[in-house]
Amino acid sequence: MTDAAFEIVDKRLADALGERYLSYALSTIVSRSLPDVRDGLKPVHRRILFAMSQLKLDPNTMPKKSARVVGDVIGKFHPHGDQSVYDALVRLAQDFASRYPLVEGQGNFGNIDGDNAAAMRYTEAKLTEVAKALMQGIEEDATDFRPTYDGDGEEPIVLPAAFPNLLANGSAGIAVGMATSIPPHNVGEICGALNLIIERELLPVPEKRRPVTVDELVSWVRGPDFPTGGVLVESRANIIEAYRTGRGAFRTRARWTKEMLSQGTWQVVVTQIPYQVQKSRLVEKIAELLAERKLPLLEDVRDESAEDIRLVLIPKSRNVDPAVMMEQLFRNTDLETRFSLNMNVLDGGLIPRVMNLHEVLKAFLDHRQEVLIRRSRHRLGEIDHRLEVLGGYLIAYLNLDEVIRIIREEDEPKKELMRTFSLSDVQAEAILNMRLRSLRRLEEFEIKKEHDALAAERATLASLLEDEGKRWKAIRTEVQQMDKKFGRSTALGERRTEIGEAPTDLAVPVEAMIEREPLTIFLSEKGWIRAVSKHLGPAETAETKYKEGDKEGFVLHAETVDKLLIFASNGKFYTLGADKLPRGRGFGEPVRLMIDLGEAEIIGMLRHRPGTRLLVASSDGRGFQVEADDVVAQTRAGKQVLNTGDGSTAVLAVPVEGDAVAVIGNNRRLLVFKLEEVPLLARGKGVALQKYKDASLSDLKLFNLADGLSWKLGGTEGRVRTVAMPELSGWVAFRGTPGKLPPNGFPKNNKFTD
Repeated sequence: MTDAAFEIVDKRLADALGERYLSYALSTIVSRSLPDVRDGLKPVHRRILFAMSQLKLDPNTMPKKSARVVGDVIGKFHPHGDQSVYDALVRLAQDFASRYPLVEGQGNFGNIDGDNAAAMRYTEAKLTEVAKALMQGIEEDATDFRPTYDGDGEEPIVLPAAFPNLLANGSAGIAVGMATSIPPHNVGEICGALNLIIERELLPVPEKRRPVTVDELVSWVRGPDFPTGGVLVESRANIIEAYRTGRGAFRTRARWTKEMLSQGTWQVVVTQIPYQVQKSRLVEKIAELLAERKLPLLEDVRDESAEDIRLVLIPKSRNVDPAVMMEQLFRNTDLETRFSLNMNVLDGGLIPRVMNLHEVLKAFLDHRQEVLIRRSRHRLGEIDHRLEVLGGYLIAYLNLDEVIRIIREEDEPKKELMRTFSLSDVQAEAILNMRLRSLRRLEEFEIKKEHDALAAERATLASLLEDEGKRWKAIRTEVQQMDKKFGRSTALGERRTEIGEAPTDLAVPVEAMIEREPLTIFLSEKGWIRAVSKHLGPAETAETKYKEGDKEGFVLHAETVDKLLIFASNGKFYTLGADKLPRGRGFGEPVRLMIDLGEAEIIGMLRHRPGTRLLVASSDGRGFQVEADDVVAQTRAGKQVLNTGDGSTAVLAVPVEGDAVAVIGNNRRLLVFKLEEVPLLARGKGVALQKYKDASLSDLKLFNLADGLSWKLGGTEGRVRTVAMPELSGWVAFRGTPGKLPPNGFPKNNKFTD
């Protein structure tokens, strides 16, 4: 080869690479990854369906080996790997992947567990009724064709698509610099939206037409309808916004039910899982989280699926709230997924752009009108040709003897027929090709009848082509027939994905992560804390052992889901989770290792009860009411609530129960006053509860004034004395007064309890 055969072009590397990359990008976008808005298909899917149509694999015929179909596709239309083409064919046949399958498969086409299909030599395939609707009219010049890659044949640029496949089956693909993601939808709902657009925007006279908003369309197209079902839990506002912009996401959850068992136990059964989630991988993920102890409410998971999905979730305890357990699983597993919406499609087969719901539906209707016009014109051409032939037949019948003579005697009968009877070339050729059996006398009447029928059909088609309103009425009839054939009244078209309510709060309470269990909590005088896994009675509590030199400080009945409030002499509240306390037969652990107590002493231990109040008091007789929720501390350092000073310390924190307060100082002065005199604060020193001189607060009690004030009699176990009104009125005064000596028999230790 000489040097003249080469041409050297001086070009910057960046420009050369840019041109080639642009060509590659355009090829990927247009010829591989993005679907056409008109038929909702990518080139490989369109070629598979067309090849199967040419093989006459109709729904009412016997299927052929998938290998035969794949061979025709890659040999005639799609010069790519056979496995990639077979994978595309398999997906078209999977009822858990395609909402309305376009291929009916026989054999192993995979399953929802993620198992692959059998090799193409073992499976067979044919078209479904939905695919036939996509191909309807393809032989009637409904769409344009282009040469195949080798120029040996032709393939359709787009299918006629008498079915809204883009929205019905959805699409997903990644091109260069752009992607598409469209979930499947319900055809019955799509047909309702199409009818709405036709009735409001296309059928009325122009001055009466009104645009259809996306909000109105969402009244029909309520959201995706996935082949695997599930529950759509996206808010309506988010759904409308996604369809209005063409971008968004839809949150879908598994469908589950609570199944009651014997003795009050229960289990959760999952019957539908989100779209494109592999069931086997989902079960493996739940098992992994169980092994890592990240699902404390769940005991076990079992897969009892056969043809239908049945995942059994067993709770740790029957006391667990099933909704809370499922909320935790939704947060940590693919029992809840988000399917993105990005309606980036090829407009007219060439221009990629993001469309909203209205634009996608209108593009489908415009395509159907173009198909209707082309098919009508094609049919008109056939009718004109047939009418021309029938006209020649009628002339032949009227001059049958002369026609026979010309055919028998003339050397060029065609030219002689055309000259004698003023026939066209088509008419003369038709007469010469007529069979002898057609010369029956009755045939003349049949031809006249056919001629009249075709003439009437021609007039109808001509009127249709001239009147846009009639065309839209015809398309509306097509949409109604589509709805009747594939819509919600059929088993295939019934909605599978339930439209649910958007969850108001996805946060799982910490308490829900803990199995509810009774506890008895012991805090010794020297600050050692531990818990026993049941509620102990007085006798069992009395037998509890402590370290040498230590003894009982506080004993409290609680549950593992509770928060423990510890009140210290510095006026701070500290918070501990009851489930985190040490268990077992030992002496526990020092509470000072759990909280930063410093030099303060513990003076109280309470069970936090949300929504209640506490009354806190210091040694100098000052105090106030505080919301129990406001004293919960978030850190080890605790939360300062009661401010102390001038040598005073915090001495009491009592739950507010009743309408009166009784206080007594170590000067043995008793005062009773109404609870309403004590203010509600969040933090501070409070107000004077009782006035002292060279004394301090000894004890405090809240009670109902109508029931009287009670205390245990010292040294007499089990006996209680109660002083009620009007006898008690002698000690009732305003808050902050000194009080009076208590009634006879009041304990010498100045305490209301032993």
